[in-house]
Order: sequence, then C-alpha cells, then structure tokens
Amino acid sequence: MAEPRFVVAIPARMGATRLPGKPLRLLGGDPLIVHVVRRAQAAGADEVVVATDDARIADALHGCGVQVCMTRADHASGTDRLAECAALRGWDDERIVVNLQGDEPFAPPDGIRAVARCLADSDSTGAGLIGAGSTGAGSAGAGAPMATLAEPIKDLSTLFDPNAVKIVRAGNGDALYFSRAPIPWDRARFARERIGAAGAGWLRHIGIYAYRAGFLRQFAALPPGRLERIESLEQLRVLEAGLRIAVALTPAPFPPGVDTEADLLRAEQFTSKGVVTQ
Repeated sequence: MAEPRFVVAIPARMGATRLPGKPLRLLGGDPLIVHVVRRAQAAGADEVVVATDDARIADALHGCGVQVCMTRADHASGTDRLAECAALRGWDDERIVVNLQGDEPFAPPDGIRAVARCLADSDSTGAGLIGAGSTGAGSAGAGAPMATLAEPIKDLSTLFDPNAVKIVRAGNGDALYFSRAPIPWDRARFARERIGAAGAGWLRHIGIYAYRAGFLRQFAALPPGRLERIESLEQLRVLEAGLRIAVALTPAPFPPGVDTEADLLRAEQFTSKGVVTQ
C-alpha cells in the first residue's frame, strides 16, 4: 500500500520559559530547529514548513530547503499557530498535516510517516479490532480528524511520572482518554504491590499529531474543556467535543525531546556518539 501524502508543519517560538531561545540553541554545531527540519525532510513529506513569529528563526533556516510561514505572536499554543499556517498556506481541508514539535531533533522518520498513515487509515471501514502489536488504527465510520502515536510503558517510574502522559485506547484504536495519572488503574495488582509494568498494556502518549487541515481551524475555534484544564492536556479538548483521535503504536522509538538545559546536554551527548534514530 502506498504511503499517504502529507506535509509537516513545525511550530517554533523563541519564548520557551525553561529553555529561552530554544530553536536557535546549538546542537552539534547547528541550531536545534535545523535538526528537526532534517528529520521531517527524511520522512518524505511533500512539504516542510516552519511556522514562527520570529525573523531570527527564519534567518537560521535560510538555505535548508524549508518553507517558513510567519505567523502572529499572540498564539496560545502550537496548534493555534498551525491553524493560522494552514490558512496562510491555503492547504485543502483534507490535506494531512503532521505537527512535529520544534524540540524533537531525533524524531524518527518512520514515526513521522506512521502518524500520517494512522490518520489516513482511519478512513477505512470495517477494519475490526486492533491487535496489541498492531501499528494501524481501524475505524468503523468516517475518518478521524486527528491522529497520534503511543508506545508501551515498560517501567513503573514512567507509569507513575506525571510528565509522561498515559493513554487508553478503544478496541478500534481510537483514544478513550489521556491522563498524567497511571491509567488504567490495576486495582488488584496495585492493592498487592506495584510490580513490573512490562507487558501489562499501559501506553505512553507520544506528542506528535496528524490533522486534516480543515480540522486545524475547527480545533483552534473550540473552547478549552474542563478536563483539559484539569490535566493540562490540550488533546482532551478534542475528546470532550465528542471527536475522534486515532492512535497507532509507533514503529520506532522517539528519544526524549529538548525542553531544558539538561535535555540539551543529553542531546549533545547523543549527537557526539552518533546516537540518532533513523
């Protein structure tokens, strides 16, 4: 089966509180945003666009073969920025847009393609249940407007870490809920002791998304939901609105992104050792 056609849009801003100037911080001698662009290009996207409000980011990308879309500075989230980008670029409503965060310099191209494929596959009808090892996402109706990825949780420290978002899927692969808490709660097991998580079916959410371009505009117009405010998870806005999010298991691991000085140091060590996921 042919891979679906898609574009990658990368939201980038200079005002990160924990790592100011993050897109232009150097990693292996190149700005962080340049590494992210290379990952998107390696995935085979029809088009790679960086959505930013800062001319310094645009200047750093000169000669990289990427389009830069200058957006407003007052966006509350990267998704809002991409909604403006979709309008400015004139993408068709059905265009698949992959939202790759600007702090993911090691995002695997296979994973980028997988989230686009997950959204495209959600158009299928009568796909049935999703097996535990499947990387597809079935659908028993109209295609989902949004898709994302997950991976099995293999250790209890991740399961109980509130910074690691957990996800529960329905039988057709769609998201039922996202939480910072360990879900589902294994009542019998945890009543005895917190023993190994491996093979127990818990999933960690990976923060890469694919949308229909038309849905980006719809998403930006949705009011923040109650659960979104409680959990501080933007994707819950979609579920609260009664809309689908298709979920697939990633075919390749996503190394941690860069959000702090310590993360940048670790990433530099990865780069110096040639530890880059293909």
